[in-house]
Amino acid sequence: MLLFSDTALLVLLALLLDALVGDPPWLWRHVPHPVVLFGKIIEIVDQDFNTPDAPESRRKLYGAIFLFALVACTLLTGALLEVIFRGLPFGEIGIVLVGAVFIAQRSLYDHVAAVRDGLSQGGLEGGRKAVAMIVGRDPEQLDEAGVARAAIESCAENHADGVVAPAFWFLLLGLPGLLAYKAVNTADSMIGHKTDRHRAFGWASARFDDLVNLPASRIAGCLLALSAPLFGKSIGASLAIMRRDAAKHRSPNAGWPEAAMAAVLGLALAGPRAYAGYNVDDPYMNADGRRDATAGDIARALKAMIFACALQIGLVALLAVLSLSL
Repeated sequence: MLLFSDTALLVLLALLLDALVGDPPWLWRHVPHPVVLFGKIIEIVDQDFNTPDAPESRRKLYGAIFLFALVACTLLTGALLEVIFRGLPFGEIGIVLVGAVFIAQRSLYDHVAAVRDGLSQGGLEGGRKAVAMIVGRDPEQLDEAGVARAAIESCAENHADGVVAPAFWFLLLGLPGLLAYKAVNTADSMIGHKTDRHRAFGWASARFDDLVNLPASRIAGCLLALSAPLFGKSIGASLAIMRRDAAKHRSPNAGWPEAAMAAVLGLALAGPRAYAGYNVDDPYMNADGRRDATAGDIARALKAMIFACALQIGLVALLAVLSLSL
């Protein structure tokens, strides 16, 4: 007999478990995290098939074939795991455990909080060292305000693709959807860059990641905007700024949670940035807001994220109750 009978309940329990426990360092010191395994596979394929001397069209084709194979394999793996777990007594506990591994509420909070603490306790160098762990931009070109804005932007964007999107695809397609989403998102983070090496090979991964993140980015932006009263802001005004400024971001998705976060905190986010190998010259979102972000603003961003995560848990709980009552 199965312990639980509804996916929404499993997602709810996974969200709660991740919020309470996160990613225990002692566990991942002894066994590799599944996302690390995804990364090793992507790294090997990138080295073997993304040869710089190959024509761009061939590299683009190889990248698309690799993406198809990656999605197919992770969908099949997720389906196999779900069949195995559902065939065991109380096996749905295994589904909850796997789900919690791929949701990043607690780890996102810890990483962003480390930047807050680095800035407040170690000054600029402490902040740069901590922010380098969570963003791809060049930390040596960031002043203290730049470090704080980078951490806040990462908090907003990763709330969408590290928390809301995994829960969304887990809810919609079970473990197959969850594993496939995390594999695609990992591929985008590793090879979906507009550098000379990855512009062609990573094109399919970047575009597909944009597609699968479309719903979650909008949901995440709305959840963050709903935290506006915590900071003396209007929900309606925050939603309006989000809708107005989201398209200013070069990503079709990252702009939604980042614009919402900028609105509720009264900050100007995004703007010109320097990454490893290239620069971007984007306009600011909520351009009338402050640009001199501080460690205190990072703490406020974490407060907004906690509110959004709690609201998401409440919505999933409501779905679980409704589904169980039908």
